[in-house]
Amino acid sequence: MEESKDFLSIKSWAEEDQPREKLLLKGKSALSDAELITILLRTGVTGSSALDIAKKIINHVNGDLNALGKLSVPDLKKIAKGLGDTKAITIVAALELGRRRQSSEVREKPMIRTSQDSYNYIYAEVADLGHEEFYVMYLNRANKVLTHKHISSGGISGTVADIKIMLKHGIELLASSIVAVHNHPSDNIKPSHADIELTKKLKEAAKLIDIHLLDHLIIGEKKYYSFADEGML
Repeated sequence: MEESKDFLSIKSWAEEDQPREKLLLKGKSALSDAELITILLRTGVTGSSALDIAKKIINHVNGDLNALGKLSVPDLKKIAKGLGDTKAITIVAALELGRRRQSSEVREKPMIRTSQDSYNYIYAEVADLGHEEFYVMYLNRANKVLTHKHISSGGISGTVADIKIMLKHGIELLASSIVAVHNHPSDNIKPSHADIELTKKLKEAAKLIDIHLLDHLIIGEKKYYSFADEGML
């Protein structure tokens, strides 16, 4: 139902004070709990604006969001007269999503201390491939993996790996170091002349932008060649 005309509707407020616009302009942290619920409600009901309803709900639980999260759809409908199933369900769903986020475990970024650590992290990406693929792992200053990026795919005997693309990702991620990785479907993990030259160029190019090439792995069937371990860096 539309808001009645005996109060100032949210749409008549200054744009920067309207909850949705305020979130866009100032960010989500600038909004109160009631304003966030107002966004979920979208519109008010007869005699009450969406913000009025949101404040009534927050006041009912004395500002305790944990208590709010325990309320059911019928509970919410009792608190705010005229509140329908759709709005109440939206609030319950949003609170449940927040609860799941809070209870989910924050995964620790893996730390790369040795070539075996790099191999363990990336092996699943290249295992059982019948063609070459090139990846780069991006690490922070503590040698923890920020992420890894697929750089290129090739044929049975090789792939073209663009150093500019590798380092572009490194700059965007503010990486401190990288580990280059590619597989050899032939299962011969000895580096080719092209592999050696690419590694040299990558090391020098990365050095210019203060990124350290930590290692370059060539992965075969449950084995690998490490440029770092073999003194090739």
